[in-house]
Amino acid sequence: MRYVSLDLETSGPHPQRHQVLELAAVVEDSRHPLPLAQLPAFRRVVRHPEYVGTAGALALNARLLVELASKAPNPELCTPDELLPQFYEFLLANGFRPGPKGHISVTMAGKNVASYDLGFLKELPGWGRLVRADPAMLDPAAFYLNWRKDSRLPSMSICKARAQFADREVAHEALADALDVVRLLRPFYELPVYKQLDETSKGA
Repeated sequence: MRYVSLDLETSGPHPQRHQVLELAAVVEDSRHPLPLAQLPAFRRVVRHPEYVGTAGALALNARLLVELASKAPNPELCTPDELLPQFYEFLLANGFRPGPKGHISVTMAGKNVASYDLGFLKELPGWGRLVRADPAMLDPAAFYLNWRKDSRLPSMSICKARAQFADREVAHEALADALDVVRLLRPFYELPVYKQLDETSKGA
């Protein structure tokens, strides 16, 4: 299957008050996985007239504020009104096709994509008209859950540790985090969980 691993960086946790600072996405085809560096990738930083945010979120994204304040030409810079139209064009260029009503529906993957990112996406001009998310979304945390010990879904850093990645820190950079989600999901392409259960029962 093909899915879009998507990540946002925002100025705070509340979609109606805070803003998208950065959006990145990569297209993954589980039947024909490419080297990560070759995956079709989309990244935009979003310039708003002014920024409203929490101290923690703004400090975490200081590098983005520096990029947004720069006067140098930046092909990855856009306004909120331009963000989804440009993302739509990226999806078209990578083989996604609109449905009868003109919008593109995609299967999205991401850490907390349904509970966090989707709320911000819905506030962007063009959401629903240009791009929509399929109801079912992929969160790698479900694949790395310890059902006997965890009291909540594991964080990205815990997922990376359980996947035995050499780098276990979360970049808090949208493109790097979107690629990490693909890295976390790939081990399950060849031997999905239900087949793992089959293999375990055969060995019993």
